[in-house]
Amino acid sequence: MRDPGPPLRPGRRSFLALTGVSTAAFVLGIEAPAFADITATVPADPFGLGVASGDPTPDGVVLWTRLAPDPLAPDGHGGMPRRPVPVHWQVATDERFRNVVRSGVAIASPELAHSVHPEVRGLEPGREYFYRFRAGSEISPVGRTRTAPAPHAMPSELRFAFASCQAWYHGYYTAYEHMVAEDPDLIFFLGDYIYEYAINSSNLWREGVTLPSEHDAMVETLEQFRLRYGLFKSDPLLQAAHATAPWIVTTDDHEVENNYAGDVSSVGIPPEHFLRRRAVGYRAFYEHMPLRSVHRPSGPDLPLYRRLHYGRLAQFDVLDTRQFRDPLPCGEVTGNCPEREDPKRTMLGYEQEAWLYDGLAASDAVWNVLAQSIVMARIDRDLGPGETFSNEQWDGYPAARDRLFAAFRRHQIHNPVVLTGDIHRSVAANLKEDWLDPDSRTVGVELVCTSIASNGDGADTDSYEPIWLGQPHVELYHARRGYVSCRMTPTELTADFRALPYIQRPGAPISTVARFVTEAGDPGLQREG
Repeated sequence: MRDPGPPLRPGRRSFLALTGVSTAAFVLGIEAPAFADITATVPADPFGLGVASGDPTPDGVVLWTRLAPDPLAPDGHGGMPRRPVPVHWQVATDERFRNVVRSGVAIASPELAHSVHPEVRGLEPGREYFYRFRAGSEISPVGRTRTAPAPHAMPSELRFAFASCQAWYHGYYTAYEHMVAEDPDLIFFLGDYIYEYAINSSNLWREGVTLPSEHDAMVETLEQFRLRYGLFKSDPLLQAAHATAPWIVTTDDHEVENNYAGDVSSVGIPPEHFLRRRAVGYRAFYEHMPLRSVHRPSGPDLPLYRRLHYGRLAQFDVLDTRQFRDPLPCGEVTGNCPEREDPKRTMLGYEQEAWLYDGLAASDAVWNVLAQSIVMARIDRDLGPGETFSNEQWDGYPAARDRLFAAFRRHQIHNPVVLTGDIHRSVAANLKEDWLDPDSRTVGVELVCTSIASNGDGADTDSYEPIWLGQPHVELYHARRGYVSCRMTPTELTADFRALPYIQRPGAPISTVARFVTEAGDPGLQREG
């Protein structure tokens, strides 16, 4: 009998039937047609998940909210009736909305969990705005946002924070309270916004809370993904962080399944079934993030990578390190193997690679920042004479990393900076031209944020510290929870690694465990204090 070969990837039509969403529904979530009925009644307190903005440009931002008077309704519909609802929005120059400069109506449809993503244009560059929503007679909390500077402007500074990995059940989001107090211009979130694991007594470490039984299940269906986002986004400190500044988001793995790679499940789910899970995971991600319509998913495909500019000060390339990568080579943690060394292996997929290199070549920014999810620096995990690598990280794709660094050299890219999440540790590293020669040229720096909550309180150090600090290019390793706060100017980038002593109970103070400065034109980390 002839080998039938690998299972066929299901067609786009079957995925659209599976996810049950139409192009019209996406469009209605952005702007209502002129003939739409814009009057409706809604349940009380429909803004239970707060408001958000994201992806600022010089003339606008995308706004977001989801109507959910009961965010933890087990059916995933947030307590909303199964009918479309008009949502009015306003943007003003003042918090009391005495000077409204833009307004409109979007239709919140049950197909998109009653989320809306209005895209605001016609704003002035480089200034602060306030926004709010109205559904029926109910008015949302007020959010604050900021447009990007004009394309040729050179801002004197940009203050931004970045974070990742917020397992709600492992602890409180106290880090966001401190982040909001710092009043950043931008917030980057680098993946693992939710986690797909069942929540029960074995992992519910957030003191003083209990959950009903529907949360004690692995997240697989669209309804379960919506419920999980509802749980995480119901946190008031996360809502405050979304309302204080525009967010720029990307995914890692737990938005779908731990350690997945492209079309390949890490637990052996057949590709045709895994792609269906990826489709509903990506759809729920879009439903709950301040993303523009160009980033809406089509079945299991999510066009997420994108480029944003902050005048001539910074170019931000937001990467997708999950959807297009080759499968892991020869196991998750291994030494060298022929597959790992294959020069054709890709982390980003060749289309995303070409897009990235072309964009870097055209950049005239002082700082060129890659916002992505997994550690790029080479980390040999064998403390002896051998070599062992985590193939989940860029170490599993050394040829792809070499091509990236070659593009830095070929195009003479100014001041590369890599922002990373994933590992639940604070790490600062120099990116080296030759990893085995500490005196080789430093091509850029990598700043790795710890988790907001994942893995609980953590510690100042742990058993992995000798591995990480045993690498000559690693300057910091710290295992508490927190985030990284940055100040970028035309001459230097300052990164404060912020950490909390505990998060399994609320109210922790925060401190700076390390500060690094990188000077423009002189790649490398200089530790202060």
